[in-house]
Amino acid sequence: MIKKILKFLLFLLFWFLPSLICRDYSYFDSINTPFFTISKPLFGIAWTILYVLITISIFKISESNFYNLKEYKKDLFYNYIFNQLFTIIFFCFKNNFLAFIDVLLTLITSLFLYYETKEIDKKASRFLIPYIIFLIYAFILSLTIYFINL
Repeated sequence: MIKKILKFLLFLLFWFLPSLICRDYSYFDSINTPFFTISKPLFGIAWTILYVLITISIFKISESNFYNLKEYKKDLFYNYIFNQLFTIIFFCFKNNFLAFIDVLLTLITSLFLYYETKEIDKKASRFLIPYIIFLIYAFILSLTIYFINL
């Protein structure tokens, strides 16, 4: 049981790594944002919940024959990279256009990840649905931020 808890916590820890690297969130306060932007505390709560749900999905898949799931691991890897790059691109490099492209790529790879997860375990794929919905919101938000800050 302890081994499973540690495995879950390790999976979860990886999703929070960029927040440890780039801590200058003042850029967000300096740009124009649309009326439908949720508050910073809600962003933190939302992403924490989403990372827990993603981790539950990954953990459930890892309990199956994880080592033979090449396509799943590839999609998970790409989604993870694009997801993690956003914080660095937006908050460290302060590049709204690349951040928008990154959100688009994160959304696309999350759809592939959802499909692969669903092929392996339908229950595990359900944990990714809130992630996809939030990424659609993030896509619209990042596109709007890009255009109103030109």
